[in-house]
Amino acid sequence: AANPCGQVERRMVKHNNIIPNAHFRKDWQRYIKTWFDQPAKKAARRAAREAKATKLAPRPIGKLRPVVRGQTIRYNLRVKAGRGFTIDELKAAGINKREALGLGIAVDHRRKNRSEEGLKVNVERLKLYKSKLVVYPRKPTSKKQKAGDADKKQIKAMEAQEQNTLKTVLPIKQPAERIKARKIQDGEKKATVTAVLRKALTDQKRAGARAKAAADKAEASKGKKKK
Repeated sequence: AANPCGQVERRMVKHNNIIPNAHFRKDWQRYIKTWFDQPAKKAARRAAREAKATKLAPRPIGKLRPVVRGQTIRYNLRVKAGRGFTIDELKAAGINKREALGLGIAVDHRRKNRSEEGLKVNVERLKLYKSKLVVYPRKPTSKKQKAGDADKKQIKAMEAQEQNTLKTVLPIKQPAERIKARKIQDGEKKATVTAVLRKALTDQKRAGARAKAAADKAEASKGKKKK
């Protein structure tokens, strides 16, 4: 800073801080990452996808996945593809868990069905997939046809169709649930939401104690009548 007399004043930094001694002449080229192979990697990934599709043809690339809801209140309004179908879902659809993977159905032995609605949706999904499924025989030249295998007409019809190269078999659609507008009733206007919620919470919390108190009271009244 310069004072009115034109002399330069050298001021020290405030407080007991470290004296600035930053080093900017390091070997910086060792610490940066380049991405010059991005265009080549893009082409390689596309070639790998095409090779996989050719290898799996006429089967679809992806496996059949279940419809599940996201975790927590924030995400459970939307549905998405899960890891695999539960054993109960496969059993309800009449599919053996051992042959499910051979039919292109993903299985998850850890997931559990928490609701009847979720179980029903996935069972219907499995049945729809099963109705569209065409199983090729292991030995095409064999004269004996195994139960469940496709005949020559079905195989010829499948070869005429294009291969499904999408990741998801039977794509999942978001449910479009729309609530219709209506007039607010007088009872709803007068009701206090906090009081209703608080009463429901208290009733749930005190349900066991109240049932026990009622049972004790009934036993006590029976004892008095006997006397």
